[in-house]
Amino acid sequence: MHENDGSECTACGGCDTGRREFLSTAARVALLLAVPLTWRTGIALASGKLQYPLPASDGATIDKENEMIVARVQGKAYAFALSCPHQRTMLRWLPDEGRFQCPKHKSKYRPDGSFISGRATRGMDRHPITLEGSTLVVDSSITYREDQDPAAWQAAFVAVS
Repeated sequence: MHENDGSECTACGGCDTGRREFLSTAARVALLLAVPLTWRTGIALASGKLQYPLPASDGATIDKENEMIVARVQGKAYAFALSCPHQRTMLRWLPDEGRFQCPKHKSKYRPDGSFISGRATRGMDRHPITLEGSTLVVDSSITYREDQDPAAWQAAFVAVS
């Protein structure tokens, strides 16, 4: 029902989204708002690899020293470059909106690094990540760009329970 006139909403021209799209977006936003942020420096291993403890729940860890973001979201762990793929500005986490954003040109990204909108034209750069016991190991010497190697970019995560 429209609040203004009490008529039934059928995704008419006066509405921005249909009911299904609205519910899907609302569910994503509710989930994303619960993702906390922590700061931690990874432990350097051989050959450009970094080690991080597996977060107990969904959240993002920023490692400014190694220019890395490690995120656990919906049963998956990801490792991203800390900088925006557009002009390499350090990304920020916006907890009230449940997403990353570039402060320079306002490109927006979901917690899984996928692109939402802005001047950037692709998702956040990802790094290979593996799970070894309760430790995440990230290979910072390899970077996957969504536009250059979409299959590797899509596969650059590890399932966590």
